[in-house]
Formats: sequence, C-alpha cells, structure tokens
Amino acid sequence: MVKKNKDVQFEISFYENVLGHAPDFIEVLVCLGDLYTKEGLYAKGLAIDERLAALRPEEPVVMYNLACSYSLLNNIPCARQAMLRAIDLGYDEWDHLQKDADLVNLLGDSEFVARLNDRRSRAVGKRAHILGPCQGESE
Repeated sequence: MVKKNKDVQFEISFYENVLGHAPDFIEVLVCLGDLYTKEGLYAKGLAIDERLAALRPEEPVVMYNLACSYSLLNNIPCARQAMLRAIDLGYDEWDHLQKDADLVNLLGDSEFVARLNDRRSRAVGKRAHILGPCQGESE
C-alpha cells in the first residue's frame, strides 16, 4: 500500500513538473486532475478541471468532470450548471452519470434531477426523430 502511494505521489510530482514547462498540456492536465481526485485532493482537482474547461469549453467530458469536482466539494449550483452544459454539448452516458459516486451530492438535488429527466427525454425524442419510425423487419 505504501508503494502504491509513493507511485501516485511520483506521478503527481511528474505531471506537476511537466505543467511547469507546458501549462496547457491537455493530456497532462487530464491525468493530473484524475490523480488529484483519486487521492481525495478535490480542491486541486477542481482547479485542474476549471483550467480544462477554460481550454476546452465545448468538450462534454470536460464539463462532466468539472461537474464531478463541484459535486465532490458540495457546490451544487456550479455542479448543476456544469453537468447541464455537458448534456447540452452531447454527453449522453445516462447510466454512468446516475451511478457515478462523484455525483452523489448532485444527484441528491431535486432541481437537477428534474432538469436531467427533461433533457434526457428531449435527447431520446431527438434520436427517435432522427432515426424515424421503426419499419419492422422485412420478410
């Protein structure tokens, strides 16, 4: 267990050093944010996710991760806003969203759940409209 913690600390130090030379290195920011969150360093993870959101504001997964960070810190209004943005940008992994432990605080918010259900219904409706009605199997 101690070895694993040393490995994680080495990775964190390594990525922090890389960012000292290349502060907008997206892949490194993603890895570092993930490590911070896994280590329970939620405020540091949020800072990374906010940087990523500034660099990639149109990326649904970036907004999703930002919502997770806000939720972990129990900032429900910001978590709600980031997650709804992620969904508006195309995030549609509904099952993952509803099972993600990082979102427990957000999923406890009745306003968010109502808005999530509304957006999910609209997304499913759009998909059905794009696909058209089912014609059944031809014989």
